[in-house]
Amino acid sequence: MRTVLITGATSGIGRACAVSFHKAGYAVLATGRNTAALAELKNELGDNCYTMAFDVCDETAVKHAIESIPDEFKNIDVLVNNAGLALGLEPEYEGNTHDWSEMIDTNIKGLLGMTRLIVPNMLERGQGHIINIGSVAGDAAYAGGAVYCATKAAVKAITDGLRIDLVDTPLRVTLIKPGLVETNFSNIRFHGDRDRASAVYRGIEALTAEDIADTVLYAAQAPAHVQIAEMLILATRQANGSIIIRH
Repeated sequence: MRTVLITGATSGIGRACAVSFHKAGYAVLATGRNTAALAELKNELGDNCYTMAFDVCDETAVKHAIESIPDEFKNIDVLVNNAGLALGLEPEYEGNTHDWSEMIDTNIKGLLGMTRLIVPNMLERGQGHIINIGSVAGDAAYAGGAVYCATKAAVKAITDGLRIDLVDTPLRVTLIKPGLVETNFSNIRFHGDRDRASAVYRGIEALTAEDIADTVLYAAQAPAHVQIAEMLILATRQANGSIIIRH
């Protein structure tokens, strides 16, 4: 049985990935900060699911959690670096520096930390797949999103760099770039302002977390000689990070 480790698995894309991979017969290592949500996920998936509560920004906690993985889950075949967030939509000159730090620490440093801990074991075993969740926002900046867009541009550069570093190995590296996905993403971005968050998805049939989970699983299940380097997934009436047609 193959094993997948998914960060940020308590909601949205991460949770949908956990469910999809489990249905496909994978053993699932699900991580996140919300212990109640992890317990609910474990209860739903049952066997072959192991949960770990930690913040990817906490290097010590991450290292301890990875070292404590039970033997039956230790050989990780797929790493899905999904944990990430956007905070605020103010002009850069009015931005909240705490929000900036949290985005940089989670979206960039958290992803790097997980990769550093998991990939060496993949190399020892001669197999593995790293799938990073980026964003269409990493392709070009949009108003109010300078720092978030910068973090997702960094995810693309980090993913491309890792693929180069591993080109002489059997390991594969994939970047998944979602567009507008209706999850709790905007509610977090606007610090719990649900009216403002719901307006983001008004007038367009946005993607769902399950849509993205389908593409992640597809990439993971491609034949060993096939490396899906990058996938951009948009809603039908979305052209890029800033052009959306609403009705």
